Amino acid sequence: MEKEQIGSIIGKVTSFSDKEGTYSGNFSNHYPKGTEYYNIKDVDKNEAIAIKINDGSFIKANYEGEYAGSIFDWGKVVWCTAGSFLLVLVIVIVKNNRK
Repeated sequence: MEKEQIGSIIGKVTSFSDKEGTYSGNFSNHYPKGTEYYNIKDVDKNEAIAIKINDGSFIKANYEGEYAGSIFDWGKVVWCTAGSFLLVLVIVIVKNNRK
């Protein structure tokens, strides 16, 4: 990519991991921690961004959808666990009251 196409910095890689499912947010399984990414002028950042590589040049990264590992929602886990606990508690109380 030409430098004239590059807009402002929008973030950087905050963690690196090559283990599937262990990352979320501004992670990379290819670029090292600290790698910067930028807006591309006249391109929506949800379509593509520019990544600054080691030699100072830029490459275009096209958005292909959200990483599946980031879909995991701890809030749902907590609510399901709490709901299951309450259900078991109600069952135990009902059984004890029948005796």
